[in-house]
Amino acid sequence: MTEVEKGPRGLRRGRGARERIVSASQQLFRDQGINTTGMDQLCAVAEVSKRTLYQHFAGKDELIAECLHRFDPDILPEVFDRADLTPRERLLAVFEVHAPLCPFIQAAVEIPDPGHPARMYARDYKKAFAARLTETAREAGATDPEQLGEQLALLLDGAAARTRVLNTDVFTTAAAIAAALIDSAIPATAR
Repeated sequence: MTEVEKGPRGLRRGRGARERIVSASQQLFRDQGINTTGMDQLCAVAEVSKRTLYQHFAGKDELIAECLHRFDPDILPEVFDRADLTPRERLLAVFEVHAPLCPFIQAAVEIPDPGHPARMYARDYKKAFAARLTETAREAGATDPEQLGEQLALLLDGAAARTRVLNTDVFTTAAAIAAALIDSAIPATAR
């Protein structure tokens, strides 16, 4: 095991500060919320000085946006581009992959300014995700792919919010509801 070099105040030195800051932010934002996470606490968990934090990020807003940009950036291709699954199976797989708490909902709830970069990124991500659901519903042969895509997006967001509020996983139930919605929207001849 390599010993970590410490600076004069006991903080870690060297490379990796930016990654430690982002990692600590993702954990703290998820566990206790964006607004209740202070910069002093962030620095302590990341083991960096405030000076180091501000060398990497102009402020908390920039850090929030970076955390959202890094949230599972491969979710869309990971689920929607799988050639080994039918379109129906891809629609259901979203409920397995998307099960972690969605930070986009959390950011939208905690940041009231609709023009905030993190809020705008959350909106764009959610629109792109719903569009991919609609596109996959169309591939699956849904009679109204736009409606099915929106229903599944709403179900996912509701499950993420309910998981957060109740501190319990409701995605199994959401997946069962999704299966019923999908089977109702896709004629048996298209399955």
